[in-house]
Amino acid sequence: MATLGKRDFDAVVVGSGPNGLAAAITLQQAGLSVLIVEAKDTIGGGLRTAEVTLPGFKHDICSAIHPLAIGSPFFSTLPLKKHGLEYIFPTFAAAHPFDDGSAAILDSSIENTAHLLRNDKKAYLHIIKPVVNSWNAIIKDILGPLSYPKHPFALAKFGLKALQPADFLAQLFSTKAGRGLWAGMAAHSILPLSKVATSAIALVLMSAGHIKGWPIPKGGSQSIANALASYFTSIGGQIQTNFYVKSLDQLPSSHAVLFDITPKQLLQIAGHKFSSLYKFQLEKYKYGMGVFKVDWALDDVIPFTAAEARHAGTVHIGNTYEEIRGSEKEIWRGGHPEKPFILLAQQSLFDPTRAPEGKHTAWAYCHVPNGSTVDMTEVIEKQIERFAPGFRSRILSRSVMNTSQMESYNANYIGGDINGGAITIGQLFTRPALRLSPYRTSAKGLYICSSSTPPGGGVHGMCGYNAAKRALKDIFHKNATPI
Repeated sequence: MATLGKRDFDAVVVGSGPNGLAAAITLQQAGLSVLIVEAKDTIGGGLRTAEVTLPGFKHDICSAIHPLAIGSPFFSTLPLKKHGLEYIFPTFAAAHPFDDGSAAILDSSIENTAHLLRNDKKAYLHIIKPVVNSWNAIIKDILGPLSYPKHPFALAKFGLKALQPADFLAQLFSTKAGRGLWAGMAAHSILPLSKVATSAIALVLMSAGHIKGWPIPKGGSQSIANALASYFTSIGGQIQTNFYVKSLDQLPSSHAVLFDITPKQLLQIAGHKFSSLYKFQLEKYKYGMGVFKVDWALDDVIPFTAAEARHAGTVHIGNTYEEIRGSEKEIWRGGHPEKPFILLAQQSLFDPTRAPEGKHTAWAYCHVPNGSTVDMTEVIEKQIERFAPGFRSRILSRSVMNTSQMESYNANYIGGDINGGAITIGQLFTRPALRLSPYRTSAKGLYICSSSTPPGGGVHGMCGYNAAKRALKDIFHKNATPI
């Protein structure tokens, strides 16, 4: 084997989101010298927390609740608690209120969740319990690239359900509560519920809720990024902020560059290095629906009519399966529904560091067409008021972000797409291009490690970890630390 020539660093990672940090840590753990460059003045990508409304009110700018972070096969191997990360667990992971004042919940107990669904108890256990029971055997394959699985039969059983449209499995539920709870979970896919594989995200999120919970990082999502960065630098890694990469020529010399960015930026930076086929595939990559985000500083808690919603870290607002299904379909077709599905988090109920004493914060977004500039503030607040009369009277201040503002905040959010690309069946395993390894580009030494690679969006770091493993084998002929 030829000896690698001298470079400023063995590897450079562009972007300090959870995947960029995971990639950098994996490479540094293997004994390499690694530099992270970050365009903003703070690290984190989607893991940032700031006072965007009033002093003393800490808001998560993008990600807020973290079932996949605490359950990540890679992050769970790191001593993040020693580096300041502390998770807080809400009473209920999630609640789904209805117009009549009732609510379905995702509890840590699978039996309790199923029991409260009454006539849908058997259906819930039939769908979710096998996934929970096989979780440890299949999670690494679920969060990895397409390959021969370590437990093929267990993964096949999961896949038979996961590849179904949410519409199909919804037929197994007969109650409003069961169908509504399933709809809210499946809507995290940011796709119409008729699309193939929209059941996958619901199965993963529900199972994660029963196994690890849906925790809140104390102090804000920035705490996860800070802990990862602290560990990275403690083992010798380096980070440079305010370093906006527009050209490969800006980067110090290295044997490998890993990009925690999406195909659009990758083409701008390194497109001239790629084969015509690879460029063609990146140019055809499809981005998904965007989000319209609102943060509130509140004078008091959100007065949900359903008691369960007042004890949940996450609240899915959308009423029935039919209503959620209709709104997501309308958005996919370019519309803006009057009653959109809303994901809402109320971190300050459980983390008093988020707001001044006696005050609260709230975080929410709805889906919108990619690139939409329509102001959805009134629509979102009206929809919350529907399930929490008096909500608007408690608003002290708000901060809103449309899709273009989301993209300005984080260049990976193309048109407001926070998943790094639509997770359609055509982009589920082959994102961002059809290749033997989705992390390799067509140019030697250049890799993509963002959520535009398998397994896609979410704070789990597995895109970065998998990309780093590929680079270690290709260039450095080393194996990553096994997980």
